[in-house]
Amino acid sequence: MSFRIIADSCCDRTERMKDWDNITFVPLTLNIDDYSIQDDENFDQDDFIRRTLESKNVPKTACPSPEAFASAMDCDEDDIYVLTITDKLSGTYNSALRGKMLFEEEHSGKNVHVFNSLATSGLESLIAEKIKELGDSGADFNTIVSTVEDFIVNHTALYFCLESLDVLNQNGRLYAMAATILKKIKLKLICERTQEGSVKLAGQEFSANRALIKMATIIANEVKDSNPSEQRIILSHVCCEDKAKLVAEKLESAGFGSIEIVKASGLNSVYAANGGLIVSFTK
Repeated sequence: MSFRIIADSCCDRTERMKDWDNITFVPLTLNIDDYSIQDDENFDQDDFIRRTLESKNVPKTACPSPEAFASAMDCDEDDIYVLTITDKLSGTYNSALRGKMLFEEEHSGKNVHVFNSLATSGLESLIAEKIKELGDSGADFNTIVSTVEDFIVNHTALYFCLESLDVLNQNGRLYAMAATILKKIKLKLICERTQEGSVKLAGQEFSANRALIKMATIIANEVKDSNPSEQRIILSHVCCEDKAKLVAEKLESAGFGSIEIVKASGLNSVYAANGGLIVSFTK
């Protein structure tokens, strides 16, 4: 059966995706002051971060409409897999579910499933790559759905280290964290994605470099009982490729196989903010 992957723009674009002809990205909208853009392939990270640094306000985002998802589902393929950012950080997942309902009111004979990634950024990318791998191998719709749902919860992880939590805090995205974190705001915090799709504190340090090295050590320890050479890692950065390279070097020395550095998408650039680094990996 033919299949299509529909991902929101929180899914960072990897090198592997460049040649895919069966993936569609549904963009979120980004706003800073009176400037508004779509989070698509034309997103200019450097320009947008410059605007945020010059502004006294924090940027805002808006999720795609249900109609945008329904329109993307109106494709030639038989099986449709939709992938969104965690529902704990955005209304995009619920918008995609409503889009599925709208689509199915007008169409029959298609298989559609909406995955809640329970994360964002490179972890969405890893999920998309898993769907592609299974689809290309000839796996049927139900097998892909069950395998990927298990993959999301049990075989992926995400950590991040940010220069600032201001955007997350002012947009109300820290409600799942312990309140004590805010008292340590001057520290460099290492946070991780939970299995429920929220965020918790994994560690802290007094300097960025020490925090990055500690994060790499935490990740290496998390997969030490598996074969690191078989694991894939995506490092998504916001105007800090040097930090990504530092962490990549540490992870390479720990024996990890496939490591890719990418610029974070627009939505991820908003919430990770200038200097933020997100590390997504399989385990």
